[in-house]
Amino acid sequence: MKPTAGAREPHKLTGKGLATRARILEHAAELIYAKGVHATNNEQLRRAAGVSGSQLNHYFPTKESLVLAVIAWQAERVLTFHRGERFACFDNLDALREWADFYVRYERAYQEGCSLGSLASEIIKTDLDVHDELARAFDEWREIFRDGIERMRQLGRISAEADPARLANLLLAAFQGGMLLAQVARDIGPLKDALEAAIDHVQTFATSHDAGLLQAG
Repeated sequence: MKPTAGAREPHKLTGKGLATRARILEHAAELIYAKGVHATNNEQLRRAAGVSGSQLNHYFPTKESLVLAVIAWQAERVLTFHRGERFACFDNLDALREWADFYVRYERAYQEGCSLGSLASEIIKTDLDVHDELARAFDEWREIFRDGIERMRQLGRISAEADPARLANLLLAAFQGGMLLAQVARDIGPLKDALEAAIDHVQTFATSHDAGLLQAG
């Protein structure tokens, strides 16, 4: 993601500076999640991250620069996880089911929720100029699914009639909505049902060739 405007660019920092910046961002994300943007102040963050006021201002001179950096930091964590080898680039249905199973089996999933989704729900209510950054983060996440479904079409694993953009929207919406309902219910069931239904819909486009692969696996 692009460097955050108004904040000290990470690539210009020393190793120690990068570590300090990352620590600030991690604690900022936790505080914003727990207290909200408006209720999170510099003094709380300074104590939590163990930095001075001058250090905090050095890396993030304004609240908007801090919030933008938190979005970018949190998004990068989510995107890096989804782009890892674990899910094989989402180029088959088994990879999608493995992705769903990871969250369904994660015992704290419904307590922690989606880190990026929870952050977005807090920040979107503010008057900070961060909407474009949030939209870009979710666009990149959606693109991971879209690219995977496009590869499935190219490999002949799903029908050419499948619409990668619509199916990617469905998968991301099922995850976000299912996770929210799971948090409210304190039960993983809504997330499990939403993801299974979304992936089952993707499977309706599977070709006989792909069905054979799944049986063989």
